[in-house]
Amino acid sequence: MFHLSRYLNDTDFQIIYWNGKINMINYEKINYMEDHKISLASKTQNIVVSGENLRVTKLLENEILIVGEFLAIEFHS
Repeated sequence: MFHLSRYLNDTDFQIIYWNGKINMINYEKINYMEDHKISLASKTQNIVVSGENLRVTKLLENEILIVGEFLAIEFHS
């Protein structure tokens, strides 16, 4: 049987790239946001998205949607 409770209560950090957008789910905090770089922290690492004209178009307690011209995504322990 499908574990519905795990799906509904999923707390794992996720990055989804779709249709020119980056959606990060279950991040812990925003370290900083600039026009060319956005840094977030998960429970285990820091994530840095770099590019041009980066903008946040959706910001919830545990979810962020970023658009722009992406150049790189870096993961730091």
